Amino acid sequence: MRQRRGGPWNWDRDLRGQAGFDDHARFVDDLVDSGFIMLGGPLQGECEVLIIVSAPDEDTVRQRFADDPWVRSGMLTLTTVERWTILLDGLTGRLANPTDDLPAA
Repeated sequence: MRQRRGGPWNWDRDLRGQAGFDDHARFVDDLVDSGFIMLGGPLQGECEVLIIVSAPDEDTVRQRFADDPWVRSGMLTLTTVERWTILLDGLTGRLANPTDDLPAA
């Protein structure tokens, strides 16, 4: 999924200097701890954020992030959610099975 920074984002401050950073950080840390967020961070140019999540569908992603304090304030907007089939997995050192996340027929 991708998010775009905007609205009340203060471009003169770094990430940790933004209003409500501590609340946002707690929110996303909880999503990491629960296994929902796998990886995440800003893309080059700092306007967009790429987040890899483990979720069954787009609705689940949108519902989970609707509670993010920065989404509620308009500092972040969820722009796209795309399904990603992992074929190569250097993090675990094995070839991923592309059917691991598919529902049973």
